[in-house]
Amino acid sequence: MSTQGRLRNLRILITGAAAGIGRACARRFLEEGAIVALADIDGSALRRTIDECARAGRVVPVEFDVANREAASAGVAAAAAALGGLDGVVNNAGVVVHHRLDTLDWSDWDRMLAVNLTGAMHVCRAALPSLRDSDSAVIVNVASGAGLRPIPNSLAYCASKAGLIMATRALAEELGPEGIRVNAVCPGPIDTNLFRSSLGGAASEDAVRTRYALQRIGEPAEIAPAIAFLLSAEASFITGSALAIEGGRVFH
Repeated sequence: MSTQGRLRNLRILITGAAAGIGRACARRFLEEGAIVALADIDGSALRRTIDECARAGRVVPVEFDVANREAASAGVAAAAAALGGLDGVVNNAGVVVHHRLDTLDWSDWDRMLAVNLTGAMHVCRAALPSLRDSDSAVIVNVASGAGLRPIPNSLAYCASKAGLIMATRALAEELGPEGIRVNAVCPGPIDTNLFRSSLGGAASEDAVRTRYALQRIGEPAEIAPAIAFLLSAEASFITGSALAIEGGRVFH
């Protein structure tokens, strides 16, 4: 079945959109007919992504830090105003630092929870008025396989992503009666700058590969189609799910 036009005219906000999975989502959603607002804290990288994506369709840039509640509220409002409303939100902004508890810097703990968990909730809350006005409102939170099954030396990251998965389920129950679907995707190791920057202290790439049945690192373009599916009418009866897209570690 062709997916061309599956997201036609849907107004979607993507956070963490300047690189990696967020940028792959922007490309995919535009291919499928969506109108997108791309949000990121890195203004220069965001402008490069906007320049790249603008040729494919309508794209609006919004620069803010999801961990800052006031900035997130203003940024989401600006995105909704520019797009004429919101039908979908993809909470992709995230950070990772790998440490054991006894070597963890508490500032890293605070930042990971502030961005990965609280930041996503800032965006969800700010988007709710617009989503309530949509006939097909969907939230997709980008969690991690590490939130379903822990990875070594990554206490704060695992906790933040597990929290996001449970927040997704709680929101699905809370917002379901209003017709708003809420799901999560749980990627494994994906070849992004964020993943590359985390190697060394936690594990080598070869060590990471051996944890997974498919014995390889994934690509951002392997995550974006699943998120597009969850945003689409094809997933109209799916809410509260946590879809593992991680090459086969969670199941074994």
